[in-house]
Formats: sequence, structure tokens, C-alpha cells
Amino acid sequence: MSPTARREPGPVPSAAPPRAWLLLIYKVPSEPSRIRVAVWRELKRLGGLYLQQAVCVFPELGTITGDLAQIRQRIQSLDGTSYYFTVPSGDAEQDATLIQSFQDMAAKEYAEIVEECQTKFVKEIEFERFRDNYTFEEAEEIRQDLEKIRRWFDRVIARDWFGGPGRAECEQWLATCETLLEEFENDVYDRTGGTGRAEK
Repeated sequence: MSPTARREPGPVPSAAPPRAWLLLIYKVPSEPSRIRVAVWRELKRLGGLYLQQAVCVFPELGTITGDLAQIRQRIQSLDGTSYYFTVPSGDAEQDATLIQSFQDMAAKEYAEIVEECQTKFVKEIEFERFRDNYTFEEAEEIRQDLEKIRRWFDRVIARDWFGGPGRAECEQWLATCETLLEEFENDVYDRTGGTGRAEK
């Protein structure tokens, strides 16, 4: 069994509103377009919710304040400008709307991971079995694919502040993928006599 085969799930985030919301408004040069894309990618990786183009909101949780300070420096280094506001929570309707939007965003990512497991990972093992391709190299490649999905899942958890639906299903599918891979690895071992190479 791989050391990462069975990881205990972390605590499920609370759906309670944060102490405050952090609003980032920025402007970067329109050309080259890679600048705009780079900033957008950094903010999305951090878990930003776009209210409109170049306007992002975050909950004041964890290390977000420091992370945003670094991104603002990055924007400035790209000849851009940014404005940063702290908005106290307390408007129940507004808080609920923002929390729901963050949950929806996380749910979409969880659904994409489940789809990756169902339509790619599981099918890949089925295809290699169909091809009778039982080699160490193939098993290792599939193992790397699973670890890539796990890292993706970990990143989503890190920015799922309000417990978006779908996390439990993701964990179940990752466990299923691990089981399927272990079975494939065992078959590779049996068929290659422990050498990793198909016997002729």
C-alpha cells in the first residue's frame, strides 16, 4: 500500500461568515495578454471570487491577507495598480450570497475532480487491462496521474473555506481510484514475477 493511499480527511470548513471580506480591485496593462492571465491565475489559485472583471473578493481567513499583499506587489511590478478594502461582515443577506457563491465555486471544482476520476483515471486502468499492458512503467505512470489528482484535490480543499458540497464524494472516488490502482499494481507484480517486465 502506498504511504499516501489512505489519508485522513481534514476538518470540514464552517459555513459561518468571516469577520470581514477583503475586496481587491486591480488594473494591469492590456498587452501583453499574458500579464492579465497571470494575475487572474494567481487570484483563482488563491480562491478569489470574481464579482466582475478585475474585482475579487476573499474572506478574511487564514493567510489570505499576506497572500494578497504579495499579489499586489506582483501587480505593481507588472506596471499595474490595485486597491484593497476590508469590508466588515454583518449584512446577513450579503454574507449569505457570498458564502453560497464560494460554496458553488468549490462544488464545481469537486465535480471536475470526480469527472477526472470517472472518465479518465478509471478508464485508463480499464484500457491498460484491455491491452494486457502489465508493466511497472505503466503502473508508475498511472500512480503519478493519481498523485496529480490528489494534489488538485488538496488545492481545492485549501481554498474551500465554507464547506462546498462534493468533498465527501471526491474522497470516496479517490479511495476507489487507489483501490483500483493497487489491484492493477498487484497484477503487474504477479504477471511480471516481481521484475516489472512482462514475461515472455
